[in-house]
Amino acid sequence: MKEYQKTFLNLALDAKALEFGTFTLKSGRTSPYFFNAAKMLTGNLSELANCYLEAIKETEIDFDCIYGPAYKGIFLGSVVSMLLSQNGQNYPLSFNRKEIKDHGEGGNIIGANPSGDVMIIDDVLSAGTAARESIELINNIGANPKLFIVGLNRQEKGSGEVSASDELQNDFGIIVKSIVDLNTLISFSESNPDYEEFLEELKSYREKWGA
Repeated sequence: MKEYQKTFLNLALDAKALEFGTFTLKSGRTSPYFFNAAKMLTGNLSELANCYLEAIKETEIDFDCIYGPAYKGIFLGSVVSMLLSQNGQNYPLSFNRKEIKDHGEGGNIIGANPSGDVMIIDDVLSAGTAARESIELINNIGANPKLFIVGLNRQEKGSGEVSASDELQNDFGIIVKSIVDLNTLISFSESNPDYEEFLEELKSYREKWGA
């Protein structure tokens, strides 16, 4: 496991953004763990942004702008964009609204419309439904969704037997990259006595829903 992955997991655990127990996901699946990046707003945002930046660097993919889907992608896109700008890399940043605004600037995009090759940044990839919405929105604008970066890839089946990330790559040609995934989480639990008690449930979940 790489240092930035360990940092990300420790940040998530300290903030209780990553929790173990019994949780019902939006997909209806019952999961032994849950990740809510909003709880990481308590502090250490520069460390969090650096974890994302390390994952982005590993892709070696160029992009022209950053898009953060509401709501978690808004603050994630902001902190990553700020860190990039401090390194002399300035990228246009935009977000979407959940509701289309019919007055003022109007529309459902805050900031300049994405253009060229777009990096989408978000907190988690589960069944891929929200990711598809972002990709299709960007396609409809006429831009190219090139890279999708998430903190946690749950490595679950999408609508079929392959993983949601593979479905996105196959259907849209977008590259999916995560800081950590379910395999990483299992490896972390195997080497950390504080979380060994959840290991079998994590493995069982991977056996049932993993792809």
